[in-house]
Amino acid sequence: MPTEIERKFLVLSDAWRAATRRRELYRQGYLSSGEACSVRVRVGGESAWLGLKGRVDGATRLEYEYPIPLAEAHEILDSLCMHGRVEKVRHWVPHEGHEWEVDEFLGANQGLVVAELELDAEDEPYARPEWLGLEVTHDVRYFNSQLARQPWRSWPGRDGSRA
Repeated sequence: MPTEIERKFLVLSDAWRAATRRRELYRQGYLSSGEACSVRVRVGGESAWLGLKGRVDGATRLEYEYPIPLAEAHEILDSLCMHGRVEKVRHWVPHEGHEWEVDEFLGANQGLVVAELELDAEDEPYARPEWLGLEVTHDVRYFNSQLARQPWRSWPGRDGSRA
């Protein structure tokens, strides 16, 4: 059974930029998003996927991804997805034996920068880069499915800073 074990953090500074290995623009939307699972269509570069993610248990959840034709993915994003879309530039940043994915959000989530780390076990040790801030793994507001529904820039009390 495919699972994803992921920790998610806010980013404090741009110090990660110097170590970026590669980057890619992602565009994604949701066909369904509920407590039990979400169904996502994502386009990155010249590739596209249909993704299904289960409910989070700790930092672990079921995750299935299937490649789909790029033209069909764009059509689905433009005509079938609920709520808004999430657009972001993902940067891959190596740090002491792990590869962090740093997402710079665009559009209605512009200004939000989140770092994610996929692990093999929930208790796997990892080195915290100095640019890493508050952990938001369990804060559902930072799930991409929620950012599509209620963008970061619309949050009450958010002052436009990176938090």
